[in-house]
Amino acid sequence: MNIYVIMKKTFDTEEKITLQNGKINEDGAEFIINPYDEYAIEEAIQIRDANSGEVTVVTIGGEEAEKELRTALAMGCDKAVLINTEDDLEDGDQFTTSKILAEYFKDKDADLILGGNVAIDGGSGQVGPRLAELLDIPYVTTITKLEINGNQATVVRDVEGDSEVIETSLPLLVTAQQGLNEPRYPSLPGIMKAKKKPLEELELDDLDLEEDDVEPKTKTIEIYMPPKKEAGKVLQGELDAQVKELVSLLRNEAKVI
Repeated sequence: MNIYVIMKKTFDTEEKITLQNGKINEDGAEFIINPYDEYAIEEAIQIRDANSGEVTVVTIGGEEAEKELRTALAMGCDKAVLINTEDDLEDGDQFTTSKILAEYFKDKDADLILGGNVAIDGGSGQVGPRLAELLDIPYVTTITKLEINGNQATVVRDVEGDSEVIETSLPLLVTAQQGLNEPRYPSLPGIMKAKKKPLEELELDDLDLEEDDVEPKTKTIEIYMPPKKEAGKVLQGELDAQVKELVSLLRNEAKVI
């Protein structure tokens, strides 16, 4: 089987976000594999081990994304691909990402593409479905179980506290939800092997894409930190008086009623 994982580099979940000149300051920040993508990587490795084939992990970004790709290789992926847009794109959105990935995949014989349900830095959950639509293949999101039997797949997906079972066929794109599996940690032998595994680097020119082809459809107007939480206010007096004061505060200060 030809199995692919689309992966994103995100801020460490424990990283303190700071802003500089209206943008997120990345200097000295720690980055990791998007946690939901780790479930996709683990599932891809398990499916490969059960069905044979190889796993290729693909990401879009700059040279610094090689670190996360090497981590994926150390976990057990066979190959890695970096689509380097550092010199071509200043900004991008979900349209940009899915368009670039679709061009990469258009001549690939992919049986299965896995990705995370959402990226923790954006949370849109759009890239997987957009990519599947561009490739004209079935897709199932927020999966918690995946079984492959020949050319058929049985998928269990999370539907806000309940489960839905779907039967479909390959090629297929799925996005991983928490609970799909328990991602492994890279072992020392895996880290050593990862240094020798192939890591291919491509640019937009290699995909016959121009900057105008992947120009984002959305624009970020402003990035700002949420206001600091103010101290709570304790109401005093009789219950009737407290209710009247609460209503007044909600109407005049909080302006929510």
